[in-house]
Amino acid sequence: MSELIPAFDWQRVMVEPWTEGLGTFGWIMLMGFLATAACGLVGNYLLLRRLALMGDAVSHSVLPGLVIAFLLTGSRGTGPMFLGALIAGVSATVLIELIHTRSRIKQDAAMGVAFTTLFAAGVVLTALYADTIDLDVECVLFGEIAYVPFDEIVTAGGLVLGPLSVVRMGAVLLAVVVLIVAFYKELLVASFDAGLARNLGVNPTAAHFGLMAVLSVVVVSAFEAVGAILVIAMLILPGATASLLAHRLSRVHLLTVAHAALSAVAGVHLGVWLDCSIGAAMVVAGTGWFVLAWVFAPRDGLLAQAWRRAGGAARSEQPREQIAE
Repeated sequence: MSELIPAFDWQRVMVEPWTEGLGTFGWIMLMGFLATAACGLVGNYLLLRRLALMGDAVSHSVLPGLVIAFLLTGSRGTGPMFLGALIAGVSATVLIELIHTRSRIKQDAAMGVAFTTLFAAGVVLTALYADTIDLDVECVLFGEIAYVPFDEIVTAGGLVLGPLSVVRMGAVLLAVVVLIVAFYKELLVASFDAGLARNLGVNPTAAHFGLMAVLSVVVVSAFEAVGAILVIAMLILPGATASLLAHRLSRVHLLTVAHAALSAVAGVHLGVWLDCSIGAAMVVAGTGWFVLAWVFAPRDGLLAQAWRRAGGAARSEQPREQIAE
């Protein structure tokens, strides 16, 4: 067993990331928090709309965008790659909606058709132009958040502003928060009842496509660090955990941000201990918080449900006279 699980060194695992390694692990934690918080806040609305796997569709659709952007520009710079992935993500959401609204195909099936087709097209393009494309498909799928600290922005005067991906992800999270605050009522009503939204003067179609556009931006911004696969968990886990602990959307949003912070910190320590992908470790840590909420949530947790069932069974066994009293 000791060969499978490394020995736990308190100094190396719990202390050094905050002292000697803070310059590196601090940026990794911050990037993990920003990515998970942005994904989680948008994911809350996907969960309300029962579109949890829309993030899966968007994240798997960025590969052809990356390939085409490289073929057109000949550059693997952040700008062309981000723009190509963003266009592919938005195109995927439009394609899904077209298939769903212009045919008898259900939305989940439309998502399956769209993202598998686009992802396969990306694989084919990569195979056709493998000699000219210097693209690490495995990095696109799984990401590597440990590389984040090395992509620093340095001004002409030598001032270091921080890693480019962290700055961009921070701007995306700020934009998400501003949009949620500005359109909180519209998004809430459109997510719960499209008919009621129309009666209140809210265009549910515009709200849907606006949300999908923001989703595409968030996914594309996050997958550079955590990859197209792990970003799906970041879209679902925070909101799923928060919904076990609160029922008001405003509180769910706050708990989502708290979950993101706890997952980022715990994920770094877990990744250092097991010497594994820190992005994956953050998702595992987030799953751990979900399990704790699932078991111990005061209202919807497994223990609370078992307690209520036990109390109901005890009352049903009481004599009718005692119940009447």
